[in-house]
Amino acid sequence: MTKQTSTGSAFEIPFAERLSRLGTETAFVVLAKAKALEAQGRDIVHLEIGEPDFDTPRHIIEAGARALREGYTHYTAAAGMPDMREAVAKYAGELRGMTFDPEQVVITPGAKPIMYYLITLLVDKGDEIIYPNPGFPIYESVINFVGGKAVPIQLRMENDFRIDIGELREKISDKTKLIILNSPQNPTGGVLTRADLEAIAEAAIKHNVMVFSDEIYSKIVYDGRHESIASLPGMSDRTVILDGMSKTFAMTGWRLGYGIMPVKLAQAVTRLQTNIVSCTAAFTQRIIPAALFGPQNEPEQMVAEFRRRREIIVEGLNAIPGISCVRPAGAFYAFPNVGELGIPSSELESRVLNEAGVAVLSGTSFGRFGEGFLRLSYANSVEKIRLALDRLKDFVAGL
Repeated sequence: MTKQTSTGSAFEIPFAERLSRLGTETAFVVLAKAKALEAQGRDIVHLEIGEPDFDTPRHIIEAGARALREGYTHYTAAAGMPDMREAVAKYAGELRGMTFDPEQVVITPGAKPIMYYLITLLVDKGDEIIYPNPGFPIYESVINFVGGKAVPIQLRMENDFRIDIGELREKISDKTKLIILNSPQNPTGGVLTRADLEAIAEAAIKHNVMVFSDEIYSKIVYDGRHESIASLPGMSDRTVILDGMSKTFAMTGWRLGYGIMPVKLAQAVTRLQTNIVSCTAAFTQRIIPAALFGPQNEPEQMVAEFRRRREIIVEGLNAIPGISCVRPAGAFYAFPNVGELGIPSSELESRVLNEAGVAVLSGTSFGRFGEGFLRLSYANSVEKIRLALDRLKDFVAGL
């Protein structure tokens, strides 16, 4: 007789082969390790997790509570409530100097589903997708999961972590189905220029390729204004925009995002959403007007504080022998080059956490071209950032 245990049995679960191709986000793994050390009494400075350390603005919280009291606790239309789609279309259009039809909008529980839905709907086995590397790890994960071919384009420090247009042109083939952009970019903080976007648009049109533009950090730009490739001539009908509330309004736990895309694709995305989650929570959708058109002083103050922290962390990192860091143009991440220290990035991540008490991420968490780098989120107080810098300086001095 086979002995049963509380953790399972002799039965071996027959996972599908595709599961072996599914990646993850290392930030949550490092967060768990850091929390375990804290439970043992260690003092850890958290620079690993990519979420604002600010509270959701009070007027947004009140809008959510009011929605609950008013009974917004039931199913909604799969693509989102019509008036909320209209609000998103209006706001997104004003931000990008465009006009969007509400039928182009799909509201999702967080922005990540747009990545999954789009790649699942457009990519067949063997289709190629060009994506930034180092870059948000879920791009490569989902491409591999659905059987596509992930084609990385390296983002280099000497180019301010912008896409090399010549290299992009060389990578486009007759199998290229999609080009993924992320500006401002995670993990590097790089921002594509208008000239970059124009050259990418020219290549996409020439080769008849769609573009997926991840613009989740669209409101966290330190110099100038956000530019979207969708606003360029010939790109509105071949671009999918991803955006959401998580970063701009410190609402990561609310899970509220949206995609803007051609109507025909929005209908297909809606069908997929119906199959997977039915709809986005009603009461969270009801905060959209308050967030997008309500007082913007708190989000603006948040960006101003991020700008102040950026200067402190970049200056502090560059003062440590063996570390160099370019000034990020957007988002809230520093991506310093630590190659001169002579320690693989993943090992350095572990040692910095365990020996220095600072939680950071290896650059390889964002792809193989992240080797030699670390990602530090400056979504923490100036006091904690200075403490982390002091600990890093002492750690490096002891190598």
